[in-house]
This record gives sequence, C-alpha cells and structure tokens, in this order.
Amino acid sequence: MDAVEVDRLSMTYRVPVRDGGLVAAARALVRRQHRDVHAVRDLSFRVPAGQVVGFLGRNGAGKTTTLKILAGILHPTGGTVRVLGETPWQRHNHYLREIALIRGSQPIGDAPELTVLDSFHYQQVLYEIGEPAFKRNLAELSELLDLDSILQRQVRALSLGERMRAGLALALVYRPKVLFLDEPTIGLDVSAARIIRTFIAEYAARTGATVLLTSHTMADVESLCPRLILVDDGAIAFDGRRDELGSLFAPAKLIRVTLTDDDPDLTSYGDVLHRDGDQWLLRVGRDAVPATTARLLARFAVADLSVEEPSLESVMDQAYQSLRGTKDIAS
Repeated sequence: MDAVEVDRLSMTYRVPVRDGGLVAAARALVRRQHRDVHAVRDLSFRVPAGQVVGFLGRNGAGKTTTLKILAGILHPTGGTVRVLGETPWQRHNHYLREIALIRGSQPIGDAPELTVLDSFHYQQVLYEIGEPAFKRNLAELSELLDLDSILQRQVRALSLGERMRAGLALALVYRPKVLFLDEPTIGLDVSAARIIRTFIAEYAARTGATVLLTSHTMADVESLCPRLILVDDGAIAFDGRRDELGSLFAPAKLIRVTLTDDDPDLTSYGDVLHRDGDQWLLRVGRDAVPATTARLLARFAVADLSVEEPSLESVMDQAYQSLRGTKDIAS
C-alpha cells in the first residue's frame, strides 16, 4: 500500500515584477505586471508505507514546496495528491493527527516558563492522545532521545541540543504515520546530528512510519535513505536506489592501491587524483575497473588494493552539473 501518491503535481506562483526607479514604481501602482514561477512541474511518484526516501535537489528545485503541499499547507495549481488516502489540503483533523512536517532543527520553546513535561502534556491535549498511548509514546521517545533527565526542567534552562531533541520528540509524541522532514539536522554539530539521524532510523524501524526527507547533508541521506528521488527545476530527474544514482551520473570508480615498487608510474592506468608516498588514488571508468585492477596486480608489487564508489556528495555534484548542462543545451 502506498502511503504517499503524487500524480502530475504542479505548483505555479504568480509574482509581481517591475523595473527599478521611481517612474516604474509609480507605473506599477496603476498597471501591475506579473510573471509565473513554476515551483513544481508535473511531478509524479509513490512512496510505499514504511519506506524512508530521500527527496533531493538544488536550492529552488521545488522540494519544500512539495512537502508543504503533502502536509496540507499549500494548495497546488494542478495534479492530485493522496497521503494515507486523504487529500492533504482539506486538512481534516484526523489527517493532521497522522502526519508531521518538521522543518529544520525544530526546537521546543513556545512557552519557556513551562517544563518540558508540561509541553508534552499540552501536546497531549491538543492532539487528544489517550493517557495509556501518551505514556507509552513519551517513554519510547525519552528512551530514543535521552530525555528523562530534562523532563522536569524549564524549557528556558535547556541547552540548544536539549531543546532540539525535546522539540523533535514533541512533534512526534502523537505517533504520526508519515514524517515530512525538511533539513532535520541543519545547524547542528556533528554529535547532535548523529543523534537525530540515529533517532529517525530507530523511530521508523519501531513504528513503521513512512519518511520523506530533504537534506543537503549527504550524511543524512547515506545513513537513512536507500531510495532517492532527485528533483530538478520542479520535475523528477531520477527515482531509484542510491547505488543506481552513482551508476547513472558518476561513470567512474575509485581504485585505492598501495605499491612496494620503487618509483612506479600509474599515469597510464587512470586519472591520478592523489598520491601519498606508496599510496595512490586513481579514477577509472566503471567498465575499465576489472581490466585495470588485473593490470595493476600483474605489473606491480601490490600491498593493498580496494575499489570504491565515489562519495554521494561527489555523485550529487556531478548529477547537478549534468542536469544543468542538459538544460543549457535544451535552451
């Protein structure tokens, strides 16, 4: 069963435009000019229940607009959307209790004089969570995010990391079935970001929640998302497994080799990206990797050899460059 169904989704904004200067400003008072901005173009995809999907793209690609539509904040200009069988922008109460949109590092803090536990009780009343379910959910979130030591403290007394963890738990205490996460680790240090990633993975595994995640932090994507949807200029440019993205947009692999030969020359075996003493890093076309490794082993005294995929960050960079080049040719 698909938790998220998007069919030919479009979102166009009509924005005013004018030239600079006082004359243009005065003219705009009488006759305004507008132009259409296409944030999303004919977007279609499905997300099965329980799947964690990376929803990626450059700034302005349409990711956040799509998440806002899925959460029911925006009404699209075209297409159909169903989330858990509901039309999001109808914003039925029972639907809003089943989904959560978390934008950025969402700290707790609307009422700093309250304790953390008071804030959770307010959320309990707001979402009409029964006492047994509330206690069970709070205990689970406290375990996953290590909240027990801060529940009785005032929100104003929390550190930034504690506020972030408490805010994430507050958004999930009603146990939503679908999570829309927009840059969930932005602004966090390495340790705090790792805690959030671990929590998202464990929460999804324990609850079976469906997760659609946008992030420019590739560590988030690599650790959480086996499937990636790449959006460019409001349309889908790729939808598939993470390893397939590298095969499509990065036509080379890396060979890391350590040799014991005196002053070897590997320039004819591939692009030399780095050399540190006896250690070499080569970039070789995917199809040429088996033959190249065989030649290296036959020609040199090899102490160590490994074949690696390029980093996801490198693959994404090549994907963006490739898509930009395709657009330039088309125009």
